Amino acid sequence: MPSGFAQKLAVEPFEDLPLRAEHTPLVATLEWHHRDPFDRMLIAQATSENLVLLTADRALGAYGRPVRVAG
Repeated sequence: MPSGFAQKLAVEPFEDLPLRAEHTPLVATLEWHHRDPFDRMLIAQATSENLVLLTADRALGAYGRPVRVAG
């Protein structure tokens, strides 16, 4: 992490998104564009919560919405 990251993050309007049981069933319905289970859970969370997942991982872009590839 960059120096001072936690302090910079603390002043931004971000909220924690806990992993909840209702997020998990969606993982099983996702196509296998990406094999990393944690990344797949992020896709499921974003979908369930109607959020956008911002990432630099181009492989996740194959999921379309809810992913936005940065960079």
